[in-house]
Amino acid sequence: MLACLGLIFMTHWMLLVAQMYDDWQCTNWEMSDSPIQNLTLNWWKTELSWISTMNFTKYNCFMTVNNNTVKIQGKKTNCIFVRNLVFPLHNGANFSVIAEATNSTYSVTCEYIPQGINGSAIENFSCVIYDISLMNCTWQAGRNAPGDTQYYLYWQNSRYGDVMECELYIKDENGRHVGCRFKNVKIERSYFLVNGSSKNTLIQFYDTDIELYTIEKLMPPSNVTVSCNESSDSCTIQWQQPQINHSNKDRCFKYEIEITSKGSSAEWTNQSYTKEMVTSHVVQNPNMRKKNLVKIRAAGRMCKVNKDWGEWSAAVEFGNEEISSSVWILPVLAVATLSIAIFTVCFCKRTGYWKAAFPQVPKPKNPFNVQPDINPQMMECKMQSVTSETEQITVVAEVVK
Repeated sequence: MLACLGLIFMTHWMLLVAQMYDDWQCTNWEMSDSPIQNLTLNWWKTELSWISTMNFTKYNCFMTVNNNTVKIQGKKTNCIFVRNLVFPLHNGANFSVIAEATNSTYSVTCEYIPQGINGSAIENFSCVIYDISLMNCTWQAGRNAPGDTQYYLYWQNSRYGDVMECELYIKDENGRHVGCRFKNVKIERSYFLVNGSSKNTLIQFYDTDIELYTIEKLMPPSNVTVSCNESSDSCTIQWQQPQINHSNKDRCFKYEIEITSKGSSAEWTNQSYTKEMVTSHVVQNPNMRKKNLVKIRAAGRMCKVNKDWGEWSAAVEFGNEEISSSVWILPVLAVATLSIAIFTVCFCKRTGYWKAAFPQVPKPKNPFNVQPDINPQMMECKMQSVTSETEQITVVAEVVK
């Protein structure tokens, strides 16, 4: 069972690869008796070739897609279209050859119509380059594609480069290819083709040409430094251009410098400057009593560098933040009050004013801690007095009862 499944998969794979590398040959001729025959297109080489049964002095080739036409002059019996002038084929195209002789002119036109069910090709294809040489491409399955449709990406990194299949696919939860990751990408014009396969039907392909520098997300400028000179009352900001693998010229970049300052009211203010072809900027009369943060980003100015702004650099700080009066006034008042209190206490104790202001309260006498009276007569009198008082109290208690 597994062997059968493997054989079926291998057969589909071989058919798919053969379809990718085989030349496409035109079959619907407008002039069947034309001396120009066997019109063939090798799309990877962007080469249109034919067989001629007559000697012609000049050939012109035409490619028309959606009312847009490209014309080039042929050499002998073939024409090679420059990649940046051709159009994608997934919407169909017309190819024509006009041959001129001394006293006659012949032409042949052939229409290319992609096969497969409509809506089965991928949608929303997009790519982005980041970290100098890494690239991600993503897409969505065609809205009318069968559930078992699998997609395969092929690309050509340059006109004369080899055709390669994606080595690291991005898959969805069902195992369908929905993207591809690339490494060591050269920033050149590249051609992408995403084909599909299904057990029961043909799947339309999608193709496109991309100038890779237009999808490159620029790295931030590096080595951002700030040096301030008090004598000239200025600060110099310096940096290095973002690292890319296809240009090292400062004239290819422009930069945006953003300086954010924090005042005493804790509010931040922003200032922005734009510089071209240089990697330094002088800030005149900076407020060094504020906390200042500077960050820089780059974009392409000319050359083959993306015109969109890249990533911001990490913020670099300069200047000293001024402490708000509301922050330090309370601690100062607390220390001053405590110092005055300690000084007053010490002064009063040393000069005697403390005793005058706070006289000592005498302790109450303990009636149980009295020295015994050694005079017998006095003791007898006291006992009689106590006895008489007790009797009186008893009498009063009886009367009350």
